[in-house]
Amino acid sequence: MTASFSDFIERETQRRRTFAIISHPDAGKTTLTEKFLLYGGCVEIAGVVRGRKTERAVTSDWMEIEKQRGISVSSTVLPFEYEGFRINLLDTPGHHDFSEDTYRTLMAADCAVMVIDLAKGVEPQTIKLFDVCKLRRIPILTFINKVDRPGLSPLELMSEIESKLGIEPVPMNWPVATGIDFRGLVDVTTEQVNLFEQSSGALRVPYRTIDLPHLRELDLREGIAETVIEEVELIHSAGARFSSARFLTGEATPVYFGSALKNYGIEQFLQAFLAFSPPPRICHSNIGPIVPSRNEFSGFVFKIQANLDPRHRDRVAFLRVCSGRFVREMEVLHTRTGKRMQLRQAHLVFGRERETVEEAFPGDIVGLVNPGAFRLGDTLCERQPIAFEPLPQFSPEHFATIRCADTSRRKQFERGLIQLIEEGAIQSFDDPRSNSRESIIAAVGELQFEVVQHRLKSEYQTDTTIARLPFKFARWVLPRDGETSLPRLQLPFAARLVRDQYGGTAILLTSQWDCDVLARDNSGVRLSAARETGGLNHFDNRSANVG
Repeated sequence: MTASFSDFIERETQRRRTFAIISHPDAGKTTLTEKFLLYGGCVEIAGVVRGRKTERAVTSDWMEIEKQRGISVSSTVLPFEYEGFRINLLDTPGHHDFSEDTYRTLMAADCAVMVIDLAKGVEPQTIKLFDVCKLRRIPILTFINKVDRPGLSPLELMSEIESKLGIEPVPMNWPVATGIDFRGLVDVTTEQVNLFEQSSGALRVPYRTIDLPHLRELDLREGIAETVIEEVELIHSAGARFSSARFLTGEATPVYFGSALKNYGIEQFLQAFLAFSPPPRICHSNIGPIVPSRNEFSGFVFKIQANLDPRHRDRVAFLRVCSGRFVREMEVLHTRTGKRMQLRQAHLVFGRERETVEEAFPGDIVGLVNPGAFRLGDTLCERQPIAFEPLPQFSPEHFATIRCADTSRRKQFERGLIQLIEEGAIQSFDDPRSNSRESIIAAVGELQFEVVQHRLKSEYQTDTTIARLPFKFARWVLPRDGETSLPRLQLPFAARLVRDQYGGTAILLTSQWDCDVLARDNSGVRLSAARETGGLNHFDNRSANVG
């Protein structure tokens, strides 16, 4: 292909920004998502997360159970244009029971926004998700939310971020008081203050700008102006300066304060995000680094979602474009199967809405209607076979059997269960020695069972019952390098040998003690606490022996 075509790919790549939002539940992730869409021009009036009985549910929460419970349990893709940039917002589940879905989504992101509640500080789920970003060296911008409510002092939060997360926080703005005294935000670099008008949060909030010393002239509660001026001076004297290099390597995080509910500081934060966040990254494959400007198209499937449109019982595979240009109806190579296929039904997906996509570029997310052809982690490419890093499937912590008592709905039940397993929401195991047709379902978090039952009822009109099993761990048995058969195993008394949904061999165990005994009695056997989906043997060889 010509140099001009490569330049075209490079220009389109440079204006892409693909990121995910991470937070502890109730920190304001879904509200911040909605406000990004407000400022991006996708909605005229922002939906309100609180008071869902009187307000419409936010755009990103499309499942009925999400609307009822006010939580996000699925990942959605929200693309929008803003100031010449193409932004792909990957909205992740906020509940810790769905951390596996969040992990897979972060593998498709180039950057993350970490939301912290001013009142609660750095919470456990935030730490877990931060660790994933740190492991993958994903740059993180921090937004400290709910600044208009009582909470920790800003200086306390800076110390907590550094001590709990091990990353240098660099304050980029600073609140003029908090709680009921909150009036605005100081730009630490320019020392200009944005003073906000009262806001309902439904529309963009007006503000006026003054210089920092003029805070003393405002009608503020005694001591507030001097405290803010002293704290900004302290920030300067501490020598904290934003470094793009340290940000991009995950060593430092720029910190912004604001209120997602009231729109305070949202516009400024969005502009800072565009200034600092990186364009689509280099992706690692079995043949080496794949640069976005590579002429040949490539991408990987990081999510599968059934029934985005309840009128069509279809499945959408979300593909992250890694290099080249995607064109609808193009022919690609499906690396796992070795087959060539034509991608006729391709969509841009906005929540549950969709529109046909004609072309896409690195960083974009394309929804491919999936007739059962794709699995999580699959790579699609144009010419030379390549495979990107596999997606991990972690050891479940909850196991159960699920039954459909109504035999007339058996076909719908089985179809629904297969689709939910394909999504990766749950895992499935079968005991080859059992005469029962019942499958064992397993999940990292217990709430996933409730979601499965709810979706089988609402999407497939199938009532189910779940019976818990005593297992707490799964260990996959891997063949040794160069061998195709599995070794003989010595199993603890309560353990069960099963097959997973892909035909892999696994052992279900009831306690950590049994895991230790299994590892001790089978010291020459490769046991893994995670199963990798997608990729090639180049990556499979990295599986660790885990007890």
